[in-house]
Parts: sequence; C-alpha cells; structure tokens
Amino acid sequence: MRNSRERILTSHVGSLSRPDALIAANKRREEGQDGDEAAFQKLLQAAVIDVVQRQKSVGIDVPNDGEFGKSMGHAVNYRAWLSYAFARLSGLQMENPPPAPPRPARQDDLAMVGLEGRRDRTQFAAAYTSPDSGVSMGPGPYTRPVCIGPVHYIGQAAIKADIAHFKAALAAAGFEEGFMTAIAPGSAARLGNLHYRTDDEFLFACADAMREEYKAIVDARLVLQLDDPGIAENWDAIIPPPSLDAYKRFTMVRVEALNHAIKDLPPERIRFHLCWGSWHGPHMTDLPMRDIVEVMLQIKAGGYSFEAANARHEHEYRVWEEVKLPDDKLILPGVVSHATNVVEHPELVAERILRFTKLVGRERVIASTDCGLGGRIHPHIAWAKLQALAEGAAIASRR
Repeated sequence: MRNSRERILTSHVGSLSRPDALIAANKRREEGQDGDEAAFQKLLQAAVIDVVQRQKSVGIDVPNDGEFGKSMGHAVNYRAWLSYAFARLSGLQMENPPPAPPRPARQDDLAMVGLEGRRDRTQFAAAYTSPDSGVSMGPGPYTRPVCIGPVHYIGQAAIKADIAHFKAALAAAGFEEGFMTAIAPGSAARLGNLHYRTDDEFLFACADAMREEYKAIVDARLVLQLDDPGIAENWDAIIPPPSLDAYKRFTMVRVEALNHAIKDLPPERIRFHLCWGSWHGPHMTDLPMRDIVEVMLQIKAGGYSFEAANARHEHEYRVWEEVKLPDDKLILPGVVSHATNVVEHPELVAERILRFTKLVGRERVIASTDCGLGGRIHPHIAWAKLQALAEGAAIASRR
C-alpha cells in the first residue's frame, strides 16, 4: 500500500453511488430476467471506468471500482457488501430458507439476534418504526439465506470480471494503485447454519471458501480490503449484553478465521475495515473503540480503516494516545461520514486528519470515509463529501 510520504493521501471505504442504468440492469437480473450477459458486462465495465475517472477528478488517490460488481437493484441499499457473496458461495438456500435450529449449547456461546431485535433498535423502537424520523436500517423486509450444504467458492467468473473491469479502469485513468473489497468470513458466516456441526465449523468453511476471492484480488496486484463490521457491530446484536471478556473471546474466533483465510498473503497488500454498521440510527449501544481496538490489531493486515467522523465515534481518536500502532501498519480513519447529509467543511476535515497525524505520524495516515457512501446517501451529496475529503487532505498536507 502507498503511504502519505509526500502528502496526505485519500481513499474511501468502498461503495459508491451506482448509475441508474446499472441499478435497473441489476434489478432485472435479481428478478431472474438475466438477458444478454455480454451486454451487461459491457454496461458494467463502462460504469466502472466512469466511476474510477470520477474519483480521480475529485482528488481520490487510492480508488476502487465503487463495488459496482456487487449487485444493487435499488438506489438505497445498505447490504450489497454482504449479499453479493450469496451468489459466490455454494451450499446456501436462497428461496424461502428454513429457520435455523438453536445454536449449539456451549459455555462461551453468545446468542445473536437479527436486525429487528438489536438493542439500539429496541431502545429507540418509536424512532425506528416512524417513517418520518430519518432513522432506518434500510429497506425491508430482508431475508438471509441459510446454509444447507458444503460451502465452496463458486464466484470465479464474477471476481475475474470484476478484476478485469477495474484494472482496465485504473489503466485508463492513470492510477498506480487501487483496492477491491471482499466480505470477511465472520460476516459471511452470520447466516443460519443447517449443515455444519457447529457454527465455528461453518465459519472456517466460509474462510476457506472466501480465501479464493482474496487471493485472486491480491494476485492481480490490487489492494484487498476485508469488510467485517461484525467485529464491533455484533456487540449490539447479542442478547443479553455479554461481558467484555466474553465478547472478546467470541470475536477472536472470527479474527482467527480471518487470519486463516489470508494466511501467506502479503499483509502490506491488505487493509481491514471496522465499523459499527452503516444504518442511520442513534448507535447508543455501540461498543467503544477502546474495547475492540486491540482485537482489531490482531488481524494480520497492513492497514486499518475505521469510523472516526460520525457523532458517536469522533472523540475516539484519543484511543491512539494510549494504544501503539505497530510500526509497520497504517490507518485509514473516516474523516467524512455516511451518517449525515451535512457535507463536512474542508477545514473540519483537515482538523480531523491532523488529530491522527500528530498521534501516529503523517506518513501512516490515509484520509478516508466512515463507511461506504453508495446506497446510503444521495449521489450528489456523496460526491460532494469526497470533494471535501480531498480538499481537507490538501489543507492538512500544507499544515
């Protein structure tokens, strides 16, 4: 990965706003109207070339493909980072999945609930159920598939096409580096399990399967970003709330599965994204960054991306006053947020960046976003935020 040796570099977390034509084409495909595959791939490639060029025009230094290869059939969609993997893994029942059985009884097992039962949603039920509050976990209802057979990777053609489209776009725009996102095993395995003897077996099966996608991205000389909001976000979904020690033990199993999946892949070509879920809500039950940062640092990546701009987590930059960032690592703090329609002023963006450069060193900070912008805020606002990100990084570089 590049670092900010000469100036503060900019990147983002991944999802960018899809063009209307691509959303419409994805919707047709999701409804079983596949049509002409060659025509779809041509449309997809043109969209990727355009979004990469647009990232260059607003000042993003390390771009991605906007996650355009991850199907999004509606303009508002918080879940494409996860749901794309359903078509790339075997053994999942997609239509009318049966309910999963009770989880295995185990002393250190923690019971997780779905979106409806989360503690934040329960505490603010009136807001979450009001159509006028602006509080939302995204359009519903939403049913996840269930594992009913052996999990293997079957997305070879899809990841090959994604890589080809993105590399063509990078070459056309003159970029020297780009990143692609992939779901981490811990989040992939939050589906119901009807096949494996234990949830841990299912987790490591997902790790073995998804490794093929990770390796394809790294072998293509791209930077791999692993997305696993569950590392921090699962805290809100465990009823009753666990002890911190129990949660860390629970989470370390997911870290071990991730490290297993990236074993022997170069850490300097891997970055990890931590967040507390991208839905628009109070987030009062989020786990503090201080309580999870050392678990995050056990992930064998070269860089760590995390939320640092929204109102619930901005103050947590002070974590780095007491936690030492390993010498060979860098951070990608969010300095503009997906959680508000207010576009951050570049001066504020610069201040946020400088908080981190003073604590870990300017070369080890790449300015980024809290989470993906696509599907979460209006496209015009999303691009204005990326413009503010680049302008703020330029101010911080001068200072």
